[in-house]
Amino acid sequence: MAMELQTIFLAAASCLGFISLCKQIFSFFRWVWVMFLRPPKNLKKEYGSWAVITGSTDGIGRALAFELASKGLSLVLVGRNPSKLEATSNEIRARFGDLKVDIKNVVVDLEKWSGQEISKAIEGVIEELDVGILINNAGVSYPNARYFHEVDRNMMESLIKVNTEAATWVTRAVLPAMLKRKKGAILNMGSGSVAVLPSFPLFAIYASTKAYLGMFSKCINLEYKHQGIDIQCQVPLFVATKMTRFRKSSFLIASPEMYARASVRCIGYEHWSMPLCSHSVQRLLLDALPDAVLDWCTHHFFRRLRLKRLEKESLRAKGRAAAAAAQT
Repeated sequence: MAMELQTIFLAAASCLGFISLCKQIFSFFRWVWVMFLRPPKNLKKEYGSWAVITGSTDGIGRALAFELASKGLSLVLVGRNPSKLEATSNEIRARFGDLKVDIKNVVVDLEKWSGQEISKAIEGVIEELDVGILINNAGVSYPNARYFHEVDRNMMESLIKVNTEAATWVTRAVLPAMLKRKKGAILNMGSGSVAVLPSFPLFAIYASTKAYLGMFSKCINLEYKHQGIDIQCQVPLFVATKMTRFRKSSFLIASPEMYARASVRCIGYEHWSMPLCSHSVQRLLLDALPDAVLDWCTHHFFRRLRLKRLEKESLRAKGRAAAAAAQT
């Protein structure tokens, strides 16, 4: 009897091990397919001829505007700086004029305007357009690592309004037309701070707003996927932009252009996507570490950044005080 039970146990363990191995092999080949072999969708044919992009004058948003224009899509660029919007528009027209790309600029301050004002401004521009794609890219973060109680009221309100409220209201403005045409794609730009790491200390509000976008995307994807609307949350890790303060790209830190090319290839597929190969490799390595180790590393790293900032601020204050004393 004992031998029979032992045999059954070994057989069951072998089956489970085989199933687990097959699952890992399948996941690997699926990753290769998604990253390197799967053809991107014809976005213009699949969804519509216009794309709305928020935060379109810098970083990833600007790179996405150029990438979508290269596919022949016309653009509605949303930003708060009229001169930067105009400069971006002119550069896109100069580069892709042969593709007959139309561009409309919408000056909106996502940080200061109310949700109704944001929605009304965008609805007024897109009313007669065949908008097939919305990219909620606009986002802000802390200028430096800091504890929650050190975040002043203006910064707190800015993070919540731009990262959560604005994306919600812009989606609300664009969605009805997509529902009417029974097609569309919405991309919300999330963050590895909540999708890869177990916590993101000293950037608590930023990470929390990005977590909202992830859940918002997941829920409305279930609500509207049967009506022809594909809703996705993409998760970048480090990209060399003003927000991350990285100046140069590398294997670990992508350029905005690198990320935009990968991003556009994945639009309309999985509801949760990490489109860049190097980022997915980093995620795999991080997943192998215990949460307690990752928590300690991130907390220690950002705490050191905070101390360096305080030291620099102290030195600058002493320098100003010395200069003022010398003048008197």
